[in-house]
Amino acid sequence: MNRPVFKRFGARPRFPAPLWLLIACFTASLFFLLFQGGKLASMLFIIITLLSIYLLSGNWSGIRRAQGTRKISNLGQEAQLEAGQSLQIGIGVQIPGFWPIPYMMIKDQLIRLNGEETIFEGSLVPDWKRKGELLYSTPPLRRGYYKFGATECLTEDIFGFFQHKGRLDLTQSLTVYPQTIVIREWAQFHQMLKGMQHHSTTTRAHRETTQINGVREYIYGDRLSRIHWNATAKTGTWKSKEFERESLPKTIILLDRTARAYGDVAEFELAVSVAASLFRYGASRDLALGLLSIGKESTFFEAKQSQNHHKHILKHLVGVEADGYRPLNQILKEHTRELPAGCFFVIISPQKGAVMMQVLTHLEHLQMNPCHIWVHDRSPQAFKPLGAQQDKQEDWIKAIRAQGYMGYEVNQLTDLPNLLGGAKRYA
Repeated sequence: MNRPVFKRFGARPRFPAPLWLLIACFTASLFFLLFQGGKLASMLFIIITLLSIYLLSGNWSGIRRAQGTRKISNLGQEAQLEAGQSLQIGIGVQIPGFWPIPYMMIKDQLIRLNGEETIFEGSLVPDWKRKGELLYSTPPLRRGYYKFGATECLTEDIFGFFQHKGRLDLTQSLTVYPQTIVIREWAQFHQMLKGMQHHSTTTRAHRETTQINGVREYIYGDRLSRIHWNATAKTGTWKSKEFERESLPKTIILLDRTARAYGDVAEFELAVSVAASLFRYGASRDLALGLLSIGKESTFFEAKQSQNHHKHILKHLVGVEADGYRPLNQILKEHTRELPAGCFFVIISPQKGAVMMQVLTHLEHLQMNPCHIWVHDRSPQAFKPLGAQQDKQEDWIKAIRAQGYMGYEVNQLTDLPNLLGGAKRYA
């Protein structure tokens, strides 16, 4: 099958309308000089020629070879950016060449992992060294993984006839962690551990095992059997054996990611922030915490005490979404074998009622100690009387505690330390 020539070899180049206008003006002035002559025609031709040279030389303005840097002023190299914070960004540009540039438009884009794209536009006037800097602030960022796309530069001649574009390759990745809050003490949690262990629940006071974990400096009062003779002989100073400590009962945190359970995005972000805050508390107390993240794909992290383990869990919480659709009770039964017996099981979920009560009962039958942190956003019920709304919330918490389970109702992240610390109680 024969195709037209212009289709086989590509589409014909299309010239912009201002270029045709410039060619028409130059041709008219040339014909005017050839057929009319005189000073007026000569001056007009010279002016049109100089303007044409200026306008056409914009293709070599240097903006296509522009170089730039991106600097985030309010974020250090080791600083951790949390959700709700904004960035102060500065883009510095250096333009080579000599063609005069009256101003420059810069378009920067910030792309989230799920495809959301935010465009930032601004203008700057280069100095006599053909340098300039654009400063802008981002809105409060959501939790997730971000990357900066290509930065576009645009300028025009003084008449606005032609636009000249360039691109800066300033790609950069950015991680926004879940928003957390400092929890000083979880009163009921440690009271429960005190009853289970029959001794002090201070994590640094639990008993030691017979497994050697390393060597430490000698402390006055150490028994003779604890002295590490080989290390003492090599170093010339007294060294003692360091034994591993007996682990406290393990804690599993379940994050419910069922899509239909959450009323809006803010409610799910609250659940993720509560989970991240609990892991931050566990890391500060050397608690063995694990995570069961139930969504479209279930992810299970065993309960461990290492800092690297907590970092892996935090990275998982950065990218989770409310994409689950299966019943919570069904998925929990599938992971029953992976759950350690006798653990403390914390459920972070907006669900309540008979379904959640079945989950709590099932965990109790597995000899676990369940706890429900009920994340709930009051905004969808703003039209209801405040008294009726509060009574309904207290009824669910009372129903949980009447069965002997631990339960908390969290409306906003700032309430979490007081709730866990025992400042707020339902009668």
